[in-house]
Amino acid sequence: MRAEIISIGTELLLGQVINTNAAYIAKKLALLSIDVYHHVTVGDNAERLIEVIETAESRSDMIIFSGGLGPTEDDITKKVLSEHLDVELVLHEETQNKIITYHKNSDFEMPENNQLQALMLMGATPLPNDTGLAVGMFFKKGDHSYILLPGPPDELEPMVENHLTQVIVDNVLDEQKLVSRIIRLFGLTEAQLALKIEKIIKDQKNPTIAIYAEAGELTIRITAKGQSEEECEKMIDKVEKAINKEVEEFVFGHGEKRLSDVIKDILIEQEKTITAAESLTGGAFLSSISSDLAAGSIFDGGIVTYSADHKHKSLGVSQKVIDRYGVVSPECAIEMAEKVRDMFEADIAVSLTGAAGPSALEGNIPGTVWIGIAQKGNESFAKYYHFAYKHNKNRKLAVQNALDLVRRVLLKLPVDKLVYSDEDK
Repeated sequence: MRAEIISIGTELLLGQVINTNAAYIAKKLALLSIDVYHHVTVGDNAERLIEVIETAESRSDMIIFSGGLGPTEDDITKKVLSEHLDVELVLHEETQNKIITYHKNSDFEMPENNQLQALMLMGATPLPNDTGLAVGMFFKKGDHSYILLPGPPDELEPMVENHLTQVIVDNVLDEQKLVSRIIRLFGLTEAQLALKIEKIIKDQKNPTIAIYAEAGELTIRITAKGQSEEECEKMIDKVEKAINKEVEEFVFGHGEKRLSDVIKDILIEQEKTITAAESLTGGAFLSSISSDLAAGSIFDGGIVTYSADHKHKSLGVSQKVIDRYGVVSPECAIEMAEKVRDMFEADIAVSLTGAAGPSALEGNIPGTVWIGIAQKGNESFAKYYHFAYKHNKNRKLAVQNALDLVRRVLLKLPVDKLVYSDEDK
């Protein structure tokens, strides 16, 4: 199955809007073992859109359109495809009623052309729009499948997730079951991971294996196709077992949960609270912990202290440690963690201090970071990291590594190269 994504909108060509839809759709199709061979972007021009469609039909089985389903003059996708395929546009009553109800319940008078959002190709399978008004659709003619999706990502993504995936399974995948499993990893680069499981990837047929990197975390997605979910799960189990032999120490979870979500789950399960004292990360670690409805049960507060003066005055780090070792040091990191743990009476505390860049700090090159951990009933320690020269990337990597360090400490997993302080405070 060869697929092609056509993104429609002059604003995309002008760089006024970043095309995130194509990447999202491609990832979702990969889960269904559908190969995307081409991404094409075209403006709001009927002639050029026809050219793009004809080219796509010559080389692809499935053509996915993103954008151009709205009520304005430049929303031409449905009209152009209708004329090209010689298929009449008809009114989808459910969508029409939704549009009418929406305007009745708002202060806006409904323009007559808003009902254009309810038009669809005759015989198409409607794709409900859970967060907007324009109906999407799946249409099959001859050897080609045509999928029309709205342009706004907050409308497109729920439509794909909640409706399109099942429609494709039911209409395109020959009634076979498709099951995917996600493995989450941290502590490797994408290249290192690919090298470690190179043989497994080379031997893949069914299940298929895909590696993704995002925000410092890695994802392995294993997708199996079979006659039943049980058959698929057994195939996935075998592949996952082989992968775990190579990278199990780096696996932090499964499914859609990120590293910060896993930390929160562990803290809730262990009935523990966490806090942090941040310098170079400016509250980003605290934000990752607190961005959840359940955060109140594990988090009472934390502190951000950039300057050495406020590390002493506000946080209570001893002036002796600052003068003798500097703020970019294991001694400072340990004291920061211990002071903030005492301040908020938490079970575990994290500190982050270092030179984010682009300039050096206290003679430490950019990317130098110390992360401290203070935990009730255990000796405090710090761990050294060195990243790169990019300021914001260093901040993000510091947060991710701090989360992973907390995970390892809470689960009593091995952590190497720790530094302890014998400083007489």
